[in-house]
Amino acid sequence: MSRIGVLALQGDVREHIRAIGECGADGFPVKSRAELASCDGLIIPGGESTTIAKLARNFGLFDPIVDAMSAGLPVYGSCAGMILLADRVLDAMSGQETFGGLDVTVRRNAFGRQVDSFESEIEFAAGKPFKMTAVFIRAPWVEAVGDSVAVLAEVDGHAVAVRSRNLFATSFHPELTNDTRVHRYFIEEIVAPNMVRSNSLTGAPRGSEGELR
Repeated sequence: MSRIGVLALQGDVREHIRAIGECGADGFPVKSRAELASCDGLIIPGGESTTIAKLARNFGLFDPIVDAMSAGLPVYGSCAGMILLADRVLDAMSGQETFGGLDVTVRRNAFGRQVDSFESEIEFAAGKPFKMTAVFIRAPWVEAVGDSVAVLAEVDGHAVAVRSRNLFATSFHPELTNDTRVHRYFIEEIVAPNMVRSNSLTGAPRGSEGELR
């Protein structure tokens, strides 16, 4: 069973953990380096991107997360999580930091403020494509992608789901619906293959020795 951590500093943590459990994986909150080290995959939830970044610094998790992603840890960012994975952010707050790693340019609050929240039917074009209802709350969109980035879903011509190798992000909140297919995609198509590769190279799962690899 894969162990999927949810960065539990701020945002909709419980909803992601529920969705992970419904996918048959072990979901748990991450607030320490030891908990991060035991993850087969990590979810950065929606919330306030500047607050999450500042708290990650305060908890001593910012650089370890960056290092873990560079080492191949699968990471999924939803809404604020997308902003935190982006290399470039438009309309960013002064001094705003991101973990980076995803070669995209993201516009913060692109779809409007809280009162402009909406639902939209989208086609998620990864693995076996499917249509789903996506929930957007103060959501960003992707304005530009690098050559390594695949666009998996769009709304009105704007990319709202992207992937590059072990990093995956959506503008929307799948954890706020009863549809677990986006979480299943992350677990089955990104996390599971990485676990197989890690086991073949080390002979043991990620974090079994309490270290980041």
